[in-house]
Amino acid sequence: MTIKPGASPYMVELAPPDISAYRRGNSGIEYVTTFDSGKAGPHVMVNAITHGNELCGAIAVDRMFKMNLRPTRGKLSLAFANVAAFHSFNPALPHASRFVDEDFNRVWTPATLDGPRQSAELTRARAMRPMIDQVDFLLDIHSMHDPHGPVMISGPLDKGIALSRQVGVPEFIVADKGHANGTRMRDYGGFGDPASHKAALLVECGQHWERASEDLAWQTVWRFLRTLDVVDAALAESEIDSILPAAQKIVRVTEAVIASDSNFKFSDGLHGLSIVPKRGDLIAHDGDKPVPAPYDNCVLIMPTLIHVKPGLTAVRLGRLE
Repeated sequence: MTIKPGASPYMVELAPPDISAYRRGNSGIEYVTTFDSGKAGPHVMVNAITHGNELCGAIAVDRMFKMNLRPTRGKLSLAFANVAAFHSFNPALPHASRFVDEDFNRVWTPATLDGPRQSAELTRARAMRPMIDQVDFLLDIHSMHDPHGPVMISGPLDKGIALSRQVGVPEFIVADKGHANGTRMRDYGGFGDPASHKAALLVECGQHWERASEDLAWQTVWRFLRTLDVVDAALAESEIDSILPAAQKIVRVTEAVIASDSNFKFSDGLHGLSIVPKRGDLIAHDGDKPVPAPYDNCVLIMPTLIHVKPGLTAVRLGRLE
């Protein structure tokens, strides 16, 4: 299949909301607004568009603004992160607006933020950093390149897994140590410190532009806010589906499979969240080289199903607990 750079074989079912009304905000940081209840409680943030083409989070945060949501205790911050990339979104080339210069979600270490390197994403991260430093609990809303069931990225720490369990969706909790090529916002500062009370979750709501990702984002937002007891309980219950979610499963990421050949092909029928039952079962062929499952009940996390590039991650592998 030949796909034009930036184009996608997947249908774009969502439209980006107009977020221009939120540019000024009230925090001194563009596109970041904080509502203070005046009562003791945590500072909670819901963040959208860490990547500019991930629309479901922008839709959810826009909807929260439009319903005039306010916290009942503590503070609630609503943020749009990589707005420069978001404003370049083109449904005909929907992959082209992931970022401007580099991945906004790989720059979150003090060394990088305080260093000399410059990019559009670093400029934005540096602007947002003082607010992120104040936040106790963060929900960062994402979506995925290829069709994939939703997952909650908890990070490797027990506190992230515990918060994911309290939120209760999605079904799969992915405990991982992040990415070798940079640090995510959800792992920044106290979020990634086991001694800190702070915690962050990153929810991957499904394929970028499928309608279901919008619904999952909305359900996760309300379950997150209800868990932290920072919004009216009756309002939260009215927004949360009455259908009980599936029992959650924890997957601990053990390794990444790095493609060495452009002709990397997964075994027939395998996709995101496929569980390969037995050690040694074939996951893929990397050119002529077989890629076997390293253990029983091996879960495929966010495989790149189309146009795997040599030197990049083709799939992450996780052990089902």
